[in-house]
Amino acid sequence: MKLNRSCLTDRQAWDKASVRLPEFDWEKMTEVTEQSPVWVHFGAGNIFRGFIAVLQQRLLEEGLEKSGIIAADTFDFDIIDKIYTPHDSMTMMVGLKPDGTMDREIIASVAKGVRADVNDEKEFGSLVRAFENPSLQMASFTITEKGYALTNFKGELFPVVEKDMQEGPGKASHAMSIVAALLLKRYEAGRFPLALVSMDNCSHNGEKLKSSVVAIAKAWVEKGFAPAGFLGWVEDEDQVSFPWSMIDKITPRPAEEVQKALEEDGIEEMAPIITSRNTYIAPFVNAEIPQYLVVEDRFPNGRPALEKAGVYLTDRDTVNQTERMKVTTCLNPLHTALAVYGCVLGYNSIAAEMKDEDLKALVERIGYQEGMPVVTDPGILSPEAFVKEVIEYRLPNPFIPDTPQRIATDTSQKVAIRFGETIKAYLADEALDVNSLTAIPLAIAGWLRYLLGVNDEGTEMEISSDPMLEALKEQLKGISLGEVPQEKGFLNEILSNSVLFGTDLVKAGLSEKIEGMFCEMLEGPGAVRKTLKKYMK
Repeated sequence: MKLNRSCLTDRQAWDKASVRLPEFDWEKMTEVTEQSPVWVHFGAGNIFRGFIAVLQQRLLEEGLEKSGIIAADTFDFDIIDKIYTPHDSMTMMVGLKPDGTMDREIIASVAKGVRADVNDEKEFGSLVRAFENPSLQMASFTITEKGYALTNFKGELFPVVEKDMQEGPGKASHAMSIVAALLLKRYEAGRFPLALVSMDNCSHNGEKLKSSVVAIAKAWVEKGFAPAGFLGWVEDEDQVSFPWSMIDKITPRPAEEVQKALEEDGIEEMAPIITSRNTYIAPFVNAEIPQYLVVEDRFPNGRPALEKAGVYLTDRDTVNQTERMKVTTCLNPLHTALAVYGCVLGYNSIAAEMKDEDLKALVERIGYQEGMPVVTDPGILSPEAFVKEVIEYRLPNPFIPDTPQRIATDTSQKVAIRFGETIKAYLADEALDVNSLTAIPLAIAGWLRYLLGVNDEGTEMEISSDPMLEALKEQLKGISLGEVPQEKGFLNEILSNSVLFGTDLVKAGLSEKIEGMFCEMLEGPGAVRKTLKKYMK
């Protein structure tokens, strides 16, 4: 059995392999999508295939939608060429339950995968036609937070962005420039309204998307590549809206155990590939069962009935509160703490870490004790129930092949939100004492210890990629395991960086505590474990 349109003709064989097939006319869906596209999505990776595409599948199966999704990738064209095209843009979705059982389903709601490359006339032309069509209601994004960035940490434009601004939409290369070029086509075709919906896991994602698209549009108007009215149209949210959203579902890299299980049941060609951009991806997506998507209900050209597929449609304040609940207290801080300590203590599985009494105590204290007093209750989800599900059901799931090494990627971009926001909330509340915090300072100290690139046994370990890694290593230069610095305040340069931590930790009064914890972890092999045990009694 192969994952492509042929699978739709042999339902009995797939049923025997416990695979659910789509319950709609796939051929008709692709025809309608070509004629009257409703949804384009940028970022063709796992979170899209394993979560967002499933939403449209549910609506197609219920007869609430007739059009599918056009999936485009601006960064890694191998995903389209080697994963989408050979499988007719279908995905084998595998839901992993804590008891080891799997839910299997073929997701076929993607009409086609497209290379978002302005130099590819055929591929890019199909995107242009979609954007020129009045029927298009939304373009969504899962391109990671880095995909929206136009500048480096010094505020300087990336060379590719500067080039795009100078050369115009016909030579657009950066993801935001490509989107702006397509918006210009839509403006010229009739100024049809559209919603651009970031579904990336970052704070104020809609704001980030709008800021970048507007910056490109402004540069093109100033240089004569676009008419003056184009900028005003993009900035008018009654014409082009940028809804905020909160997304939550763990979709880790493809697991070998899942591949073997599928192949043992006669499903062919499930092997993962490594693309030229070093993306590890497979024809299947394995993911946890729990999932959440909260979206600001601001769609000037209408939208699919996403609420019928389990999406929370609400106002911007509620989206912001839900995102803040998840990112600053109930999930992401726990994940980051597990990531850095997991690497230093030699773990290769988040689930395995949850069997470690010290690490479990660490995340319980961050979530239940230190975060809960300042948690934002969005009203639509219970923070207490959410964090309990995270600690008791989601993180311990042994069949989610997620690693601390993956979660530790780009930690410098995360600590300001994941820990800094809670610290700021304590500082702002006279009834709370920031010095009562223990687990959050310990998590920060653990991250700095992790940056030394030496595990708790005293041997060298690999540090996950991070855009600030070299700068941080330079600031920690000269610090080594077994040599505890005698100078007080030696971490002040790092800890006072309010960009990095969201607040000046020296002025906040936490630097001495963090530095002390860090020094205890430097005493020698085993010092990280010893320090954890001391503070997590």
